[in-house]
Amino acid sequence: MLRTTVCYKIAKLQKFKDSLLKWSQNYDEVVWLDSNNHDAHYGTYDVLVAVDGLTAISTDANNGFSDLEEYQSQVRDWIFGYLSYDLKNDTERLSSKNYDGLEFPELYFFQPKKIIGIQGDAVHFIYLNMVSDEINEDFEAIKNFIFESKSDTKESGDVHIKMRIFKDEYFTKVNQMLAHIHKGNIYEANFCQEFYAENLSIDAVKIYTKLNQISKPPFATYVKLFDKYIMCASPERYLMKIGTKLISQPIKGTAPRSKDLEIDERLKINLQKDEKERSENVMIVDLVRNDLSKSAEKGSVVVEELCEVYSFEQVHQMISTITSEVSSEIHPVRLLKETFPMGSMTGAPKYAAMRIIEELESFKRGVYSGAVGYFTPDSDFDFNVVIRSILYNESKRYVSYAVGSAITAKSLPEKEYQECVLKAKAMRQVLEE
Repeated sequence: MLRTTVCYKIAKLQKFKDSLLKWSQNYDEVVWLDSNNHDAHYGTYDVLVAVDGLTAISTDANNGFSDLEEYQSQVRDWIFGYLSYDLKNDTERLSSKNYDGLEFPELYFFQPKKIIGIQGDAVHFIYLNMVSDEINEDFEAIKNFIFESKSDTKESGDVHIKMRIFKDEYFTKVNQMLAHIHKGNIYEANFCQEFYAENLSIDAVKIYTKLNQISKPPFATYVKLFDKYIMCASPERYLMKIGTKLISQPIKGTAPRSKDLEIDERLKINLQKDEKERSENVMIVDLVRNDLSKSAEKGSVVVEELCEVYSFEQVHQMISTITSEVSSEIHPVRLLKETFPMGSMTGAPKYAAMRIIEELESFKRGVYSGAVGYFTPDSDFDFNVVIRSILYNESKRYVSYAVGSAITAKSLPEKEYQECVLKAKAMRQVLEE
């Protein structure tokens, strides 16, 4: 598929970005990726947005990866979409039987007619030739865009967020997970809980914009696929491929921020030295190294950063960077299948942790703790981890967000609960405003 690329310079960058996001709502299929100007390792575009599918694939967990491999091989073009957590059932002999209020497809990708990327003060229009005559018209339309917001049917004060499990049940489940750890069945598992609201209509763009402004993370994502929406303020990269290099950047370890600079620095240093948080991170680094080694060239798996603390708007996070070299002969979808789901959202050993998670959690994770991203025509890719996210089924008027924490032998249920409350704060705040 041949594409035409045209580049323009833009003066008022933030205004153009705001207009671009709102303009994209003219289409049924939208994937918006925003780095929020983080000078992240292995960054590509500052903003990348894909709209208007020419072709698409929507499938369930049975043979999901082989279906995607076939689709990507046939199209050999840019494709954008998501992998839901429940594709674990395609990588291992597992199932998903927990309650699903959202009812998203387990995998969805589309080949966009129109891609727009922002890098610095340059905006790149990467359009299929069939629509390339619309580039200049679209550029002018975005520059001068006036957005009529849908009337927001949510009245302030009428959002009733419910918990799928309550605090006492959460404690019981964490203690059951700790029992598995003490028996030696697992070393660590990420235990998650769902918060949800029913009979609620929201303005997804407005909610995403508020969520992103609170957190300003490096892997923010807004996805609209007909009546399904993902509003994601993720700080975490799952997996990136550049040529023959794979990059994974798991997060494990969280501490709150403080407006007092001295206290904030102390919180950061304490996180850096926290033995429990470091041990959580190191366990996941080992798991990711193991995942990458399945396809890596011999001796090429390298830990480039171990337990580095990065500061975001609301929290400090401990991040590690693991890389490997792979043969150009290996299909890119196979690289995803061998490492999916992200180790930071499962546990160690991975299979046992996922089995126990399914047994103890009370909801189907779906897109939450899956990944949103894209493939290039050269078979490179970049995917985030879907956390710090609000998911919305407009037809069902069902809104959901989930949070979790890593349970290890040193975990205290009360402390884990408080970590979940901290992580849930931004999502609750934007829905209740």
